Amino acid sequence: MRLDRYDIQILQILQRRGRITKSALAEAINLSVSPCWERVKRLEQAGIIEGYGAHINTELLQGRTSVLVEISLGRHSAEAMRRFERAMQECDKVTDCYATGGGVDYVLKVMCDDIDQYQRQIDRWLAANLGIERYYTYIVTKTIKHQPPGLSISEQE
Repeated sequence: MRLDRYDIQILQILQRRGRITKSALAEAINLSVSPCWERVKRLEQAGIIEGYGAHINTELLQGRTSVLVEISLGRHSAEAMRRFERAMQECDKVTDCYATGGGVDYVLKVMCDDIDQYQRQIDRWLAANLGIERYYTYIVTKTIKHQPPGLSISEQE
């Protein structure tokens, strides 16, 4: 899908201000409401806009503990990796899971009520034989910056 400057502007604005009205969005990019809204619908249908939601600070709201975990698997077969990834997808405590190159296979962000709950989760994963060879735990003591990445798409036309 080719994006022009209007599409890019729409994406940038919606990323920052998802609750903007149709008319305010159209005004911000200098289009009338109907063509602007048609563009939004096209971006949604193409899967570029996946959805809308609020960014909730669960740490502040619930006093949750954030833990970053590096995980190395003992085996690197496609099935071993699929099994591990499936378990991460199914675990509500895992908010982010990244397959990485380099010294470790995965980096996770795990949100728990406390460190004991985190350790019980690790123990469950180890007991489930997910192929975890070793893991390194990093307790987040303070969040310095947390925001979605800025949209920097160059115009494609």
